[in-house]
Formats: sequence, C-alpha cells, structure tokens
Amino acid sequence: MNPVLKRVLVGFIGGLITLVGVVALVAPGPGWLIIFTGLGILASEFAWAARVLTSAKGVASRAANAAKIKKKHQLMIIAGVIFLSLVLLVIWYEYTF
Repeated sequence: MNPVLKRVLVGFIGGLITLVGVVALVAPGPGWLIIFTGLGILASEFAWAARVLTSAKGVASRAANAAKIKKKHQLMIIAGVIFLSLVLLVIWYEYTF
C-alpha cells in the first residue's frame, strides 16, 4: 500500500473514531475509551498523537491515584467490566440470532 494513502486512511479512521469518542462524552457511551482508541490508531502514524496519548495516560493515571484506588482494585474493576461486557454480549447474541 502506498505510504501516503496509508497515512491518510489512518488519519481519517483515527480522527473519526476520536470524534465519535468526543460525542460519546456528552451522549451515553464510553467516551474516554473511544477517544483513547482513536488516539492509539492515530499514534501508529503520527508522532503528535503518540505524545498526546502518553500525556492522556499520565493524566488518567494521576486521576486514578487521586481517587485513592489501588492498582489491584483498578485491575479488578477493569476485569469486572470486561467480564460483564462479555456476558452482555453473549446474552445479546443469543437473543438476536
């Protein structure tokens, strides 16, 4: 694939996903997760996005530390959310198909 075309596609897709995340901040949805996903896609091609993503990870980490949530508990919460998501996905799949 042409490097310029790849860069344009990555920029378009990453930017679109990031914008969807911004909309999800005010609408129901996992806004920050979608924004981080979009920035991760953009960071694969753009150095500025990698710097923004690193900075955002630092801010999120400091916010979690300010909330006094231990790392062990953070991981347990993440595991619980992932498990619940998988259960809901299976239930949705069973009733849809």
